[in-house]
Amino acid sequence: MDTTTTITPLGGDVYEIDTRMAGHTGITAGYLILSDRPCLVEPGTAGSAPVVQAALREMGVGPDDLASVVVTHIHLDHAGGVGDIAGMYPGAEVVVHEKGARHLADPSRLMRSARMVYGDALDTLFGELKPTDAARIRAVEDTGVVDLGGGRRLESHYSPGHAKHHVGLVDSQTGDLYVGDAAGIYIPETADVRPATPPPDFDLGTALESIGRFRSLGPQRLLFAHYGPVREVEETLERSAEELRIWVDAVRDARDQGLDLDHAVAMVVDRTRGRYASMGDDVDPELAAKYELLNSAESNVAGIMHALGRHA
Repeated sequence: MDTTTTITPLGGDVYEIDTRMAGHTGITAGYLILSDRPCLVEPGTAGSAPVVQAALREMGVGPDDLASVVVTHIHLDHAGGVGDIAGMYPGAEVVVHEKGARHLADPSRLMRSARMVYGDALDTLFGELKPTDAARIRAVEDTGVVDLGGGRRLESHYSPGHAKHHVGLVDSQTGDLYVGDAAGIYIPETADVRPATPPPDFDLGTALESIGRFRSLGPQRLLFAHYGPVREVEETLERSAEELRIWVDAVRDARDQGLDLDHAVAMVVDRTRGRYASMGDDVDPELAAKYELLNSAESNVAGIMHALGRHA
């Protein structure tokens, strides 16, 4: 397998690693905090583990050096590689929200439901999440702390709405906030912010509360798993909340008209397309295809439909 690495220094001993999900560049980022106790945030998919290992090796982090692996949530594009990485770095503690911990120890149920959604594409996209020894997993609740050494800490803040096992993470030294998917996805090529509202956990009110919580933490910079660092914190979080409202309104209208999923998707895409440069007619088709794979309109609409059905 090709393990070419792309490592971008972001300052403050933070390095962005392109985890090359399903061979694509610029779709999922992991972050290495090279503090006294090195920490990997968002290891990516099982398929990404050899790429991540090569990047850590390049940064001088050997099998016994990694102190912790932290995931914002257990969706397979973020946490699918946890079992592999835990095997490669036997001293690393694995940190996850308490609602996700049991699925890392025994991934069978999570993998079953993922296979129902993705079918054979699961192997190409994510690979198999391998179990992690429960003794190595540390579950955090509403807030938690990861010791980065030298007085530096990573503080976790419960932020459901995208997923009920989601946390945001603040670096006490840099003021970076690792947003996972709770603020949607950021497309660096076009500076678009798109919602991420997959079934079964999406909930508008909860998601907006989480974005408000992120705002109140006063971060200096947002680090998106998809994709990269953003300095325009206020504007980006505001845009993130606005996109959620617009998508939910559009899906509600489609639902009120009795449209099925396919027709609802078509209507919502038509209504929202003008909001994203990455969906424009003159955009590189490869870029559009990449983000459709990661963040399909169908998955977003299905998640919102599910939420609206629950509240009905």
